Amino acid sequence: MTLDSSTGCKPFVHDGTKVLITGGAGFIGCNAAARFLGRGAQVILLDNFSRRGTAQNLQWLRRQEGYLTVVDIDVRDGSHIAEVFREHRDANLIMHLAAQVSVTGSISDPRADFDVNASGTINVLEATRAAGICAPLIYASTNKVYGGLPDVPIAPNGTRYTYVNHPFGIPEDHTLDFHSPYACSKGAADQYVRDYHRIFGLRTVVFRQSCIYGTRQFGAEEQGWIAWFAIAAQLGKPITVFGDGKQVRDILFAEDLVDAFEAAAGNIEAVAGCVFNIGGGPENAVSLIDVLDYLKTRGAPISWRNTEWRPGDQRIYVSDIRRARQQLGWTPRTRWRDGIDRLCEWVAGNRHLFA
Repeated sequence: MTLDSSTGCKPFVHDGTKVLITGGAGFIGCNAAARFLGRGAQVILLDNFSRRGTAQNLQWLRRQEGYLTVVDIDVRDGSHIAEVFREHRDANLIMHLAAQVSVTGSISDPRADFDVNASGTINVLEATRAAGICAPLIYASTNKVYGGLPDVPIAPNGTRYTYVNHPFGIPEDHTLDFHSPYACSKGAADQYVRDYHRIFGLRTVVFRQSCIYGTRQFGAEEQGWIAWFAIAAQLGKPITVFGDGKQVRDILFAEDLVDAFEAAAGNIEAVAGCVFNIGGGPENAVSLIDVLDYLKTRGAPISWRNTEWRPGDQRIYVSDIRRARQQLGWTPRTRWRDGIDRLCEWVAGNRHLFA
């Protein structure tokens, strides 16, 4: 079935909009759900609540005003996903955020990683197609699809690595080079989401996201490093730095990512089928050492030790976000120090959640 976006499709609006969010109780999902609830939307939250913090995030969401429906579901259950999507075929926006999110987790159990990230995404796409839903479908991909970027010259510069020839960061047309089971599963899903627009007419958008951080993030050593640093600093726990700590990421505050979701949904006629690198860009590019040093300035008694590099880890990844700026009218609003301040304040006010 091919969908015709010129007939029968509701435009994206705020009041009365119905939004389906897979992984809606996760860190990014609950921030998005809160935004849309505040806009007057109906939010259909899909999650299996297997990740740490999802139960607490759901409790928080239930305290927000708005119309929230919760479905306990696993994206690996294709028949259940199809049933829910048929029930909500009038959705105005689908955000597919459910995922296995850890590189180390993918190495320890690549089959489960594939089943969640690749097969789970096929289930969402097929459910959308079978139900005849023509709403925008935004998929949260990852910068890991570009691999370790061994072909990109870099140089050490004090506490960080820098690009020699990419002042704006890595663009969307850079060669894909999956390196780790996680990158393979997310990259396969990335390409399926893109091709379901070209072959079946679904109005999909792929966001290749850099490091997202912010409130409601229950970071751990294996994933969510900025939140983990903030939590460890608050609780006086030791920190392990994989590699030399000079590796760089362009970090993006969660609320700025939700701005990008809204921008893509609101401009879907122009950007359906597009891929965007979404991150903080060069202005918010920081090394692990930079973040640790900044946490020290806030009075945190931080200690850390260095250990071996993780497989496939990029020495530096910075998103070239010019396409998103040009086509979505989107740009990050939160400077990295301000975002970390807000994250640390949230951690400090919610120490009981990390006991």
